[in-house]
Amino acid sequence: MSDLAILKADARKAGFARRKAAHAAAGPGAAGLLSEVLAGHRGVPISGYMPIRTEIDPLPAMAEAAAYGPVGVPVIQGAGLALLFSRWEPDCAMKEGPFGALIPEVDAFFEPEILILPLVAFDAQGNRLGYGGGFYDRTLEMLRARRGTLAIGFAYAGQEGEALPLEATDQPLDMIVTERDVRRFPRRR
Repeated sequence: MSDLAILKADARKAGFARRKAAHAAAGPGAAGLLSEVLAGHRGVPISGYMPIRTEIDPLPAMAEAAAYGPVGVPVIQGAGLALLFSRWEPDCAMKEGPFGALIPEVDAFFEPEILILPLVAFDAQGNRLGYGGGFYDRTLEMLRARRGTLAIGFAYAGQEGEALPLEATDQPLDMIVTERDVRRFPRRR
């Protein structure tokens, strides 16, 4: 295992512990600021995610956005591949996808212009540490090569860590939304 891989593994372990503590302490309404951000982008194709384990829940904000335009969730196609996004609506029929996340039973793929990303940890510079599969990094790189794509990390404020270990392929976030604040970052690439 390389030194960077060890650093990332350690950062993930610490990030999971912070996220678990933040999740346990969280009250209702954690998606309120995310709803406010998305209200400024009504009608723009959006992808959220179906929360697993201790991830902060974006579903209330996604449900509000679905009243104005397409909202989807990621569908993993396989290792080393970019994500696809299938249209989601509140109360649509779902099935279990890879890694235990729910996906729509009926595939209706589209390309979002705004992605709400789950994460393990983030830092004050707008960097994101995910689960390590690189799915969102590959996907953001592909989408950003085609058009402007807004990447919004959604997390508990308690998930913030110090400067995260990064690789050249790690895609930066444009914004981080927590239950407490909204942070915007100028495009760096």
